Amino acid sequence: MVVNRADATPLIDFKRDDKARGAFVSALRRHVLEDLAGVMQADFATRVAAQAPAEGWSAERVHEAMRSRQSFRFYSALRTCSQDLLYQTVRAPIERSRAALLTHEAPDVGGSLVLDPQLPVPRSVSAIDIHLMPGSYHTEYGADDPTMGAVYEQRLRLSTFGVFGANLDDIGQSIARFMRLRHPQWHPKRILDLGCTVGHNTGAWKDVFPSAEVHGIDVAAPCLRYAHARARAQQRAVHYRQMNAETLAYADGSVDLVFSSMFLHELPRRSLARVFREARRVLRPGGLMLHMELPPAMQLSAYESFHLDWDGHYNNEPFYRAFRACDPRQLVVDAGFVAGRYVQHVVPSWSALGPDAWRRAVHAAEASVDSPQTGRLARGVRWFCFGAWRD
Repeated sequence: MVVNRADATPLIDFKRDDKARGAFVSALRRHVLEDLAGVMQADFATRVAAQAPAEGWSAERVHEAMRSRQSFRFYSALRTCSQDLLYQTVRAPIERSRAALLTHEAPDVGGSLVLDPQLPVPRSVSAIDIHLMPGSYHTEYGADDPTMGAVYEQRLRLSTFGVFGANLDDIGQSIARFMRLRHPQWHPKRILDLGCTVGHNTGAWKDVFPSAEVHGIDVAAPCLRYAHARARAQQRAVHYRQMNAETLAYADGSVDLVFSSMFLHELPRRSLARVFREARRVLRPGGLMLHMELPPAMQLSAYESFHLDWDGHYNNEPFYRAFRACDPRQLVVDAGFVAGRYVQHVVPSWSALGPDAWRRAVHAAEASVDSPQTGRLARGVRWFCFGAWRD
């Protein structure tokens, strides 16, 4: 499998009609998530907010008040429709290119791929078409199949309309560069990315800390096959393993950074606690656990929390709202980290600002978590992350 480092697009057989459909769906997504979202927010502010319930607004009460509003119904209908169109658009060219994806070999630049056919795929993945993605992350259509990894990447490219950067790795690039700038004396030797899917953000850590040994794990074999081929084609030596983050096959105190991006909200509550305890176990003293995630409900206004909760109601994300209801600091403390070592940041987007403006933004006072830019898929996005340093 060959990948162009400039845009991370595999050599999939996109016909002219495929590209036109993709451009339309991507533009539709942007219109829904930016323009129609703005219309919906204005409708709430000007016509609904004054009718506050006696108990005051909460995300649930905003949802109940907005469900009958035309602005919300139109937004939701088009957002759901566009999600379905994403998969319809990318699936046909991927199916046409499946033989090439299976047979093409990128140069060996180091790194590795270790799969475990005996590993049970958790029901939180296997029983749900997450993000309404038919087949979820794990389904295989034959031996050595990378199809669902290709579907995930191509869907992500269209659905994020440039917000994730040309290489779809803005989360990793932004947060890795932020940590290097804020902690210039910190040089992690081993980095572990949990729930890495196809390795977009895993590879970003290798870019920023090239001497580090970078690992990515996931339960989905198709995504890991794709991630491994992608990393080789992009000349990144990354080690991928099929593994459940609840039971890490790493020794105590053997990792300097445990990272994840948009992973925790896919986990049931009981799994979440196990993942945090395992992260603490494998961290060396002075190591860091850091998770990029949806901002917690308790740190957002009722409307902003309602807006982010849409996926939990309508996008096959059954653990989404329960995760956002958690106190991130308490999650960290319950796993055995010291409360005083808790950290959280709101990180500006590297690809949106460019190097100079991004550094100025980092050196300025950190933006509030309670902002329309924090966690929302829109221009000027800021990434929320939290975690703790290991004593």
